[in-house]
Amino acid sequence: MYTIKFNFEQKGLTPVTLENIAHDQSILEVALDNGIELHHNCGMVCACSTCHLYVMKGDEFLPELTDKEEDFIDRAVSPRINSRLGCQCILEKGTGFIEVTLPDQTQFLGE
Repeated sequence: MYTIKFNFEQKGLTPVTLENIAHDQSILEVALDNGIELHHNCGMVCACSTCHLYVMKGDEFLPELTDKEEDFIDRAVSPRINSRLGCQCILEKGTGFIEVTLPDQTQFLGE
């Protein structure tokens, strides 16, 4: 089971910590299941960059970055060395603490 802390760059949002999160789901799915807004225009198939986030801690509990994911991260707004796509961050079997920061979601069209 995992504990995941979500930080937000968007003003006015306070960090959220979720506990007892089971493996085999993506960070995007965890966010959406818990009312945390994270865009996902392609429907979670690694075909866009809208679920872009920053993994601050716990990257050892996630699969390695693939070439395809890296190509889409390059198209994201403000990519960093710790950028990942939430749909590709599938929690591996185990227990640990993961901390992520979500970019400001108001930067996308329609907001």
